[in-house]
Amino acid sequence: MEHVDMAAYLMDMDRGGARVLGQGGQMIHTLKFLGGQYPVFNTLASAPGYGTDTAALSSVLFQDGYSCGQCYQIRCTGSPACYAGSPIVTVTATNLCPPNWALDSNNGGWCNPPRTHFDMSKPAFNKIAQIRPGIVPVMYRRVPCTRYGGMRFALQGNMYWLLVYVLNVGGAGDVCDMSVKGSNTNWIRMSHNWGVSFQAFSVLGGQSLSLQITSYTTKQTITARNVAPTYWSIGLTYGTDTNFS
Repeated sequence: MEHVDMAAYLMDMDRGGARVLGQGGQMIHTLKFLGGQYPVFNTLASAPGYGTDTAALSSVLFQDGYSCGQCYQIRCTGSPACYAGSPIVTVTATNLCPPNWALDSNNGGWCNPPRTHFDMSKPAFNKIAQIRPGIVPVMYRRVPCTRYGGMRFALQGNMYWLLVYVLNVGGAGDVCDMSVKGSNTNWIRMSHNWGVSFQAFSVLGGQSLSLQITSYTTKQTITARNVAPTYWSIGLTYGTDTNFS
């Protein structure tokens, strides 16, 4: 696939008007603390390494889960609740904030399309504004994700079905395609399950596993070889030194 540099992508956003911390009128609120849903809801809400600076995205931003793992800088603007100096917080997208069609988009249905909305954790929200109002207008922009170490892969499923969650993704932070190779197989393209989880309906037990990962934003593909040993087990997470930059 064609490789698109992340820096060039951000420059394109600048020319489109989103680079200058987005557009006034986007709203965020924090009525609950995100966490405890990974991997049950197939997101990254409590994935190791992301800390508490996380946010759930409205469906306009979530893009059917392909935005999971992306990083955003967010600044409160135009509200008495904003802190002096307009500090910026960088959050990782870890979950979906679903629409609530029973409520008006301007009165509780904050994640209804076409709103671009961030449902932030309390610690993240409290870095840019007072908690009490619950919702404030913001400006935002995509930024590269700074991660330490390589990607990690949490394995779920059973002997006939392998489900892989990709964690600690650097660079653009997102994943659009994955393939898996057992030590006794050719490369097997995996299908998208949800968020940054991909699945293969194959018997791969007793084989070491290698993985190919493609970024949703840059289309760069990298290979992590022998990520899991022949005695790999469901429920464990395996690491690699490989990552996007």
